[in-house]
Amino acid sequence: MRNTILFGGTNKERLVSVASAQAVHSALHEADLWFWDLDDSVYEIRSEALLKHSRPFEEPFKPADQRIGGIEQALDRAKAENRLLVLGLHGGTAENGELQAMCEIRGIPFTGSGSASSHLAFDKIAAKRFAAIAGVRAPIGVALEDAETALAEYGKLIAKPTRDGSSYGLIFVNSKQDLAAVRNAAKTEDYLIEPFIAGVEATCGVLEQLDGSLTPLPPVEIIPAEGEFDYRAKYLAKATQEICPGRFAPEVSAQLMDQALKAHQALSCSGYSRSDFIVSDKGPIYLETNTLPGLTKASLYPKALQAQGIEFVDFLRDQIALAVKRTHK
Repeated sequence: MRNTILFGGTNKERLVSVASAQAVHSALHEADLWFWDLDDSVYEIRSEALLKHSRPFEEPFKPADQRIGGIEQALDRAKAENRLLVLGLHGGTAENGELQAMCEIRGIPFTGSGSASSHLAFDKIAAKRFAAIAGVRAPIGVALEDAETALAEYGKLIAKPTRDGSSYGLIFVNSKQDLAAVRNAAKTEDYLIEPFIAGVEATCGVLEQLDGSLTPLPPVEIIPAEGEFDYRAKYLAKATQEICPGRFAPEVSAQLMDQALKAHQALSCSGYSRSDFIVSDKGPIYLETNTLPGLTKASLYPKALQAQGIEFVDFLRDQIALAVKRTHK
């Protein structure tokens, strides 16, 4: 079986995906590289072309290698050549279950969660509902038409795309003028609006072991450079601090790990996931679960693996083994 790192994608998170692929390829030198471009074409990429791309978070990757065809043609070839796909993708069709369904139909093994759980977790509203069933505490939602009343009641709101990641489209609502920006953004995609929760931002990963058991990883404490953990703070701001293990009281760390584990199970995730929280004065509040979290050198999940004493390459090889095991069930 030939391991192939699939990266890029047709959505906003393709830049992060390139950085994830660089980190994954550095650990899995022998894996082939396939780049999925904006026009849906997939290209075979040489190692040096990927690794020399020095500003992945800011500049789009431009393929100059051999075109395989569209994503459907590429997957047909992956099936014919007995390939396993290591998904270095994030967001959009890559994380909402569509790509996973295309792979499942063909019997192609791939890392990460399956189509059903990916689709569920990608919808923040549905994910909150299922996590709440498992006992995970999540914030209430605010309808767009009620946003002005909610702003008066809570003083501050936060709005974000219902189906997106890496903090793209995040809007902090501090005044009625900000509501105009939310209404405008909501014309082109669905938005989730919630009361702003004061507290420390945190994230907690969950790892599936080869025997099927689940291990919550040490929580990460996030201190944004400028007070808001948006795309710039995540990937470009040098002053953002990501502390792992987080400096939480032992009981808070235990709660974060327990809630992340429950969310992973409630959403039927496979392989690995990462759930985001706000640690308020009333304890952890669940925000969302990522089924294909970033794997860049700057990403949170690799930091948690390191804190747990797990080498990145060992994590990847175990994920590959799990993908094979799931496909052969």
